[in-house]
Amino acid sequence: MPISKTIAAYEAKGSWIRKLFEEGLQMMRDGTGLPVYDLSIGNPELEPPPEFKRLLRGMIEDDAPGQHRYMSNAGYLETRQAVADSLAADHGIPFAADNVIMTVGAGGAVNVAIKALLDRGEEVICVAPHFVEYKFYIENHGGVMVVAPCAPGFDLDVDAIAAKITAKTRFVLITNPNNPTGVVYPQATLDRLGDLLRRESAKRERPIFVLDDAPYRKLVYDMDKCTSSFNGYENTLVATSHSKDLGLPGERIGFLAVSPRIDGWQKVVGAAVFCNRTLGYVNAPALMQRAVAGLQTVTVDIDWYRRKRDRLCAELKRMGYELVVPGGAFYVFPKAPGGDDVAFCQRLKGERVLAVPGTGFGSPGYFRIGYCVADEKIWGALPAFEKAIRAIRG
Repeated sequence: MPISKTIAAYEAKGSWIRKLFEEGLQMMRDGTGLPVYDLSIGNPELEPPPEFKRLLRGMIEDDAPGQHRYMSNAGYLETRQAVADSLAADHGIPFAADNVIMTVGAGGAVNVAIKALLDRGEEVICVAPHFVEYKFYIENHGGVMVVAPCAPGFDLDVDAIAAKITAKTRFVLITNPNNPTGVVYPQATLDRLGDLLRRESAKRERPIFVLDDAPYRKLVYDMDKCTSSFNGYENTLVATSHSKDLGLPGERIGFLAVSPRIDGWQKVVGAAVFCNRTLGYVNAPALMQRAVAGLQTVTVDIDWYRRKRDRLCAELKRMGYELVVPGGAFYVFPKAPGGDDVAFCQRLKGERVLAVPGTGFGSPGYFRIGYCVADEKIWGALPAFEKAIRAIRG
């Protein structure tokens, strides 16, 4: 076999989401002409806000030399300062440009953080359900993923996290708002998590960090702004991107923010900048860095998502699905009728509807629907959801 045994094993497990995405593309080309209702991948169809296009046009017309050369591996100073100003206003913490590293999306930021702070054999606690790729990210850098269950309603179970902490624990990796559930963790829960990790960190030479993977932070529906991991615990890093809040997933632009309340945060930043280079990212895309510097207070139309969430959840509940109404992101994570999420998603696939089994997120018995697509795809899929639940429940 020409490829690594490790990668061969990973490919066999694969990413449920990407597999479904590729299957959806194949179904669209199957010659039947029938529609495919692909609700599997978080690939928003909402176009970027008009401010982005205006900025981009101006940058393309700008003939100033040097705009496409290398820059500091941390990113442009003016971009990092714009991000820092936004973070300071959002969290009430005095972020500076030096607390920010521009990265190749949130995935790049998560990998940079893990590489910078995790020693081989150390553990990262993730809470199920969790993003599919975390296990691969952690093992890429010699770490071990440890999974803790969630609390009812998909909140963090701080006691369950406490039970998973060992001498090898280095991170608690969370996603707020969560993917796949869309749940926003209450500030009281984040504060309790901070209290736990503060006590545990006091017993050891190096602290346990919170790494919050937060690309959906600005997509919240029932509150003025998302709750804050930075406010809950001083040893916190946030990885994020503009894939969702500006509708730019293909541009791969994000950042890693390191709390100025971390003792020795300068060393953390230095290590992350080093890893940004040595992992092969070198720096985040220059054109996108300049664009997002002027867009820190801009988002896509949040109401576009809110309307879809409200109608979709109402329709699914009417049909008899059990679900927690998401407070953010653009996913719903209902219970799979009959309990077998893989079989249920196969049943939906037979109706040309693609949804992701919860097994892929570490939570069998549920499935994920992404409502970041055009209305006709969501509403066109509703008859298949009704047919499926009726067939199972009789």
